[in-house]
Amino acid sequence: MAVTTFAAIDISSYEISMKIFEFSRKGGFRTVDDIRYRLNLGVGVYSGGTMEVDKVDTICEVLGDFKRIMAEYGVKEYRACTTSVFREMKNPIIIIEQIYRRTGIHVEVLSNAEQHFLGYKSIAAIENGFKKMIQKGTAILDVGGGNLQISLFDKDALVTTQSLKMGSVRIRQRLKELEKTNTNYAQLVEEFIRNDLTGFKRLYLKDRDIKNVILMGDFLTETLFKEERQDNIITKAEFLNRYEKTVYKTEEALAEEMDIDPEYAALIVPTMVICKDFIDLFNAEALWMPGVSLLDGIAYDFGEKKNFIKSVHNFENDILVAAHNIAKRYSTGKDHIKGTTELALAIFDSMKKVHGMGDRERLLLQIAVQLHDCGKYISMGDVAECSYRIIMATEIIGLSTEERQIIANAVRYNTTEFVYYQEIAGEIGMDRSVYLLIAKLTAILRIANAMDRSHYQKVKNMKAVLKDRTLLLTVDSEQDISLELGLLMDKVEFFEEVFGIRLVFRRKRKV
Repeated sequence: MAVTTFAAIDISSYEISMKIFEFSRKGGFRTVDDIRYRLNLGVGVYSGGTMEVDKVDTICEVLGDFKRIMAEYGVKEYRACTTSVFREMKNPIIIIEQIYRRTGIHVEVLSNAEQHFLGYKSIAAIENGFKKMIQKGTAILDVGGGNLQISLFDKDALVTTQSLKMGSVRIRQRLKELEKTNTNYAQLVEEFIRNDLTGFKRLYLKDRDIKNVILMGDFLTETLFKEERQDNIITKAEFLNRYEKTVYKTEEALAEEMDIDPEYAALIVPTMVICKDFIDLFNAEALWMPGVSLLDGIAYDFGEKKNFIKSVHNFENDILVAAHNIAKRYSTGKDHIKGTTELALAIFDSMKKVHGMGDRERLLLQIAVQLHDCGKYISMGDVAECSYRIIMATEIIGLSTEERQIIANAVRYNTTEFVYYQEIAGEIGMDRSVYLLIAKLTAILRIANAMDRSHYQKVKNMKAVLKDRTLLLTVDSEQDISLELGLLMDKVEFFEEVFGIRLVFRRKRKV
């Protein structure tokens, strides 16, 4: 049985970690080694946006050791990621370049949405428990060093996902001085995060019934809840009992009790307070702590892409649902979105030999259609620019910052004059391949959107056939579509320029 060895590396706010995994088509994947180095990187970054030189030196030394360990295991492929601690740096590109030159390891800075999507995949890797849990109202909490991510599920569907700047290291950093003069640190943390909790409840909970909470990461399972449990499910009463025995202890006492560094132990109380407050907020019955981390999500993602793993959960649908909920929030037309999506995908699917795009780009097109009208919520007179700004300001789970920029620009140029490469590259330094993808998605979006300009869904069916260098669109409609066909002319010119093919419309009349 052929086995592939893979390494996942995470440079987080409070440690550098690596897991070595083995993959096989028959057995899926398993962990063969887990290496961690405690290092508090978030202290200087979250307060001032900079990282001390000696900490950069330590990162390089640790990654050098990781590289030697990978060689011993015969690792051929790896993925090294970092999250908020690098996102909030003033000079992340410079530090990443230093790390690469000194270690040969390329570090990828995940967007917040990418980070938590991979983390969410790590939970989904435990398929039976995950599938069973999310049938009821369920919240996933990912308490990182810099941020807290909350994802809500209901009946197997992702309802919303939001990020709050209330990670354990960030809270610790902000309250460190106040702690010296306050005897109840847990209460101090509660007061500090109360406003964010209240805002989240008002905007996203409403009448939702959340029965279960899933805690991502392995911080608590490696410290407070280290004893083995068959299912890793903690009842509310059990959690509150442990909470009362923990949060009033000093970090020195916790460090001695668990045989860990005091700086690491200092993160336990903020993490416990966050979990307790959300359990209370949701009135949840239980807390599931599967003990998985971002590293497991990175491995799961690798296994999916290499076809070692076939998930029973549709992650792509979660991204689309998240986009749909954003569109719903901004009151976009449901029927118009549905009709335009069908038209856009018909054009996309008929042109695969011409446009060279794949499944991921098809997904980006669907999201662009979902969100192309969201700016009307702010301004009817400047829809394109307002839509662009909404998309750029809104995290969409599973998408990188670059992918969000692609969608936002396709939406912007859907109804405004397209800006050519020399101008846009000078403005934001855009890569050529990204620019070309924006042009392609814009061209398709323009045609699909114009074909439902009246928002009456007059075109019920459309057949798209590519023959030689001509794309024939046969439109089926019982209504007058003079408006739609008349407004297509300027869209056709750009479409033909981008793809180098002729676009021909034919109307099919019913007898």
